[in-house]
Amino acid sequence: MDEPRGPSITCPSCRISIVPSRARSMCPFCGSFYNRAADNDVTLRRRNSGDPVRLPQLVDNGNNPPRSQPEFFLRGSVRSSDEEDAGSRQIVQVTGFGPLITDTLGVIHTYITGLLLPPTSPESTPVYVSLPPISQGGEGQLVTLRGEARREAYVAPGGRSPLLSPSTKSPMLEDLESTLILYPTKETSLRQLREDIEEAKITGDYMRLQEFYETTFGSLLDICATFKINPDSEGAKAEDPELRMDFLYEAYDNLADTPTYVTKAALKATIGAVLANNVRLKAKDETKALFALLHNPLFSNQSSYTVFAHLFRRLVALSSGDHQLLINWFARTDPERLRQLVKRILQFITIREFPPANGHKLPSISKSRWWIPSATRVLALINTANSKNSPNLIPYTEFYNSALDHINLMAEYYRWQNPTKNHKFSYCQYPFILSIVAKKMILQRDSEQQMILNARRSLMSRALHQQAPDIDVFFLNLNVRRSHLVSDSLNEIARKQSDLKKKLKVTFVGEPGLDMGGLTKEWFLLLIKQIFDPDYGMFVYHNKSRCYWFSTTQAGNLREYNLIGVLMGLAVYNSIILDLHFPTACYKKLLSPPVVPQNLQHANVGVWKFGIDDLAEVMPDVAVGLRELLSYEGNVEEDFCMNFQVSVEEFGGVKTHVLKADGENIPVTNENRQEYVQLYTELILNKAIYQPFKAFYLGFHSVCASNALIMLRPEEVEMLVCGCPTLDMDELRKVTVYDGFHEEEPIIKEFWEILKSYSPDLQKQFLRFTTGSDRVPVGGMGEMTFKISALNHNTDMLPISHTCFNQLVLPRYKNRDILREKLTIAISNAEGFGLE
Repeated sequence: MDEPRGPSITCPSCRISIVPSRARSMCPFCGSFYNRAADNDVTLRRRNSGDPVRLPQLVDNGNNPPRSQPEFFLRGSVRSSDEEDAGSRQIVQVTGFGPLITDTLGVIHTYITGLLLPPTSPESTPVYVSLPPISQGGEGQLVTLRGEARREAYVAPGGRSPLLSPSTKSPMLEDLESTLILYPTKETSLRQLREDIEEAKITGDYMRLQEFYETTFGSLLDICATFKINPDSEGAKAEDPELRMDFLYEAYDNLADTPTYVTKAALKATIGAVLANNVRLKAKDETKALFALLHNPLFSNQSSYTVFAHLFRRLVALSSGDHQLLINWFARTDPERLRQLVKRILQFITIREFPPANGHKLPSISKSRWWIPSATRVLALINTANSKNSPNLIPYTEFYNSALDHINLMAEYYRWQNPTKNHKFSYCQYPFILSIVAKKMILQRDSEQQMILNARRSLMSRALHQQAPDIDVFFLNLNVRRSHLVSDSLNEIARKQSDLKKKLKVTFVGEPGLDMGGLTKEWFLLLIKQIFDPDYGMFVYHNKSRCYWFSTTQAGNLREYNLIGVLMGLAVYNSIILDLHFPTACYKKLLSPPVVPQNLQHANVGVWKFGIDDLAEVMPDVAVGLRELLSYEGNVEEDFCMNFQVSVEEFGGVKTHVLKADGENIPVTNENRQEYVQLYTELILNKAIYQPFKAFYLGFHSVCASNALIMLRPEEVEMLVCGCPTLDMDELRKVTVYDGFHEEEPIIKEFWEILKSYSPDLQKQFLRFTTGSDRVPVGGMGEMTFKISALNHNTDMLPISHTCFNQLVLPRYKNRDILREKLTIAISNAEGFGLE
């Protein structure tokens, strides 16, 4: 390992200082390249200061061999070399000197008139540069001076300016620099490529294809020249990258069927394209070329990850305007192509995070810590593009990286909450990549930390007041009567607001139950059932959507709405699954905003900008009518005879709402029908229920006040509250442990056969009987614990459950019929404290 040499240098991109081990190093935080000489030489970094560099006259002596590969000049790039003895001239290497162009005869014309300035001292003499000649027939070719073609150019002593400063450029040279970006003409077309592929398959000779990949992907210039619809065009369209994507995909798709030496040649060419810097391209062509390279399937191979990482680095380094272009282009990408791209990036992140022992050796984390942040930021662009489409191009769950469930999630969370340095990356900054299981773990651990903190405060308070310690100070203890469940719960929660963030324990008055979790589940279950009863008039059940929505006619009972919010918050806080049937619109409102604003009196909470699709989740029949109104081609005013006034029927009554001022006198017309639909949607989902939902919102956030909520999507909040609706008995069987039984016993096999034969409703009742809830926790049944214990005596008993421990006690019944009968009776009559 090289020892660090010299002083520290600062990365020009992320501004972090390190002590490099080599003269030319790569920043381990962002991947940018820089060198010690350039960092120490202030004049080379400050391009607009000091005196202009004196340039010598250029002489072509014709002694250099012609260069056949067309390339661009690197503009104004100089590298300091060793200085000669004191008082001598300083020498710099010229790696690029303005654009050179050949006319039809191949003659080089250089316009440097007016740039030649005399040396600063009489002793100074100019040094001449020898340029290589251009071969005949080189029309449109550009030459770079590098390698053996480099020559020395004179810089006056003390001269510390760029090769060409703005003050010394002639107008003629500026015109040339702006116009002489010429792309080589590419002969291969999509048709020609297909013919070459077929010929190669027949003859086994892939040399022509190898040449195609080498010359097509060897530089960003060649990529643009090959795949741009119009290579001479400037700029970019927001809606279209203007690339021949069918040609590009054909070239990529056939790589897998070529010999190894062809894919290696293609990858080698791609490396050169990604790592080349300062290549002059037409406006926005770099963005187009990088977009094209990102779809390369060769990046699925672990051996290509280093260049894949540098491609991410270049994409991240683009301007915000270019990022917006990429988002628009990703949003119009074929869904299957987008899915494969997302998988490649997720695989890259996983392998960098968990390198396989027998895989391709990757650079050490200390030298490549920028890999994962760069890849994640590119993935964020794709996620943004995916979210722009309704429906999404691919499900949001396909951006989950389940491997990250096994990292130190709380370290990521605390790093996000308490950033100490500007280079500290956290996955929590990009929550779309974290699975719902990971987010649940973060929320649960954060809740536990808050519980411990509140319990500690209560204990310290008792100690300060010289009171004896009491175990009850660690819990939110609710004592309720079954006969007065709602009123007792309201009163208990109102009295114990300061204890809401403690561990919940429920006691039913007059019943000798010890709450180890089962009584809490039952309390939630019974309370939800009563509050959502139509007799309470708080929520309206819509048969067609099979969900509840807030009553638009209910003016009072804000305490009850607040209680429902508290219940939901307690459920999430205590990891309890509730059987609630709210539409996704409810959870969108709960996250609007995800954290209660400080100036609550002047802030609107629970307000979301909804569309007709959101209304369809609540009132699908109304949404159908509104869509018909929008698509109607006749005279809306005469045929519909509607005004800006609507009637809503609830609980057998009808209430009229005016959508806008004087709405009863404003007819709905072809011109204003869009406004009518928007106001109708706003009324049902926001305006008419604002006060009840505000109470509900504040109740939820009074308990579940965690910054982790910022990371959640509305659909994920719904899953945390309600669990997974899918029941998979095979998954439950896999996680089951046995006490007194073994898995291959006939009674156990018969038990699972009976359970799988039940209807979905009976399966839910079984789940409620054994666990206290008919909902599956986040992550599916594989995340549950379940135990079946044997009862060897008294086989006339019904099965017994311990909901606190997800345990079923099963007698050894004599045959299958008795087992089915007893089990069905038990799960069908499970309500009430008849269970332990």
